[in-house]
Amino acid sequence: MGKKSHRNMQGYSFMLPALIVILVFTIVPIAYAFFMMFFKVDLLSGTRTYIGFDNFLKLFDDPKFWAAFKNTSTYVGVVVPIQTIIAMILASLLNSRIQFNRLFLTIMFIPTLTSSSAMTLIFMWLFNNNGLITNFIQTYFGIQVQFLTNPDLALVVIMAMNIFSTIPHFMVVFLSSLQDIPDSLYEAASIDGANKVKQFLHVTVPQLMPITFYVITMGLVGCFQVFDQAFIISNGTGGPQNSTLTFSLYIYQLAFSSNDMGRATAMAFLLGLIIFTVTFIVNKITKADQVNG
Repeated sequence: MGKKSHRNMQGYSFMLPALIVILVFTIVPIAYAFFMMFFKVDLLSGTRTYIGFDNFLKLFDDPKFWAAFKNTSTYVGVVVPIQTIIAMILASLLNSRIQFNRLFLTIMFIPTLTSSSAMTLIFMWLFNNNGLITNFIQTYFGIQVQFLTNPDLALVVIMAMNIFSTIPHFMVVFLSSLQDIPDSLYEAASIDGANKVKQFLHVTVPQLMPITFYVITMGLVGCFQVFDQAFIISNGTGGPQNSTLTFSLYIYQLAFSSNDMGRATAMAFLLGLIIFTVTFIVNKITKADQVNG
């Protein structure tokens, strides 16, 4: 056995424990889920009946599926751009010569350290019918707003909560990348007459494109899979009037409330396909691999 083959065997032996874990807990469950989406599965009795693509046809005829699709698409379309833009702007401000109090920076980062469940309970306290924000609006504007029981506003509360809690994390990601941008690029732009805004738009934003793709991708994956906030706020129902029903929440309902694992796995497969397609499109639009090359 040559030295190269010996090194390869050593490498594979070090990788083997991780590969086994990935195989058992990732690849096998995915393969089994792919297998189950073509069956009518009863978890309680353990029986399954082959029905082909009927699970997908049932989903496409299900109003709750389209409600979940609309809610999730709206959630992603609002949260991802806002959290990305604000995180980038805040990171640029922190990277500039503007001095920020350490206490302010610590408080800003607290939402990231707080669990999503705890953050959801805090926002429920703020926005319930007798909450702090609800009482503030009623006291100073004379308007009584019911956020959590209003189908038009319940999802907005979850959006605001997600934006508030994810911006600090993505801000730090942007900040680490900003420090790698050469000062010479800003000096050249300044010599050409570019002010701070133009430097941000024509130097900072293009140079951050690879990390922006990462932030957008992580935001897309997280938003498409939003579950716990919607579950806690609606008590698992997706209400009011399915306004907080998301893909992940409906998958949970199908699997564990309706005992329909076949449709649940079919919907999970569709969710994975949607995430892959949107991420692929974002990669083509941002052209992250062509920046800083």
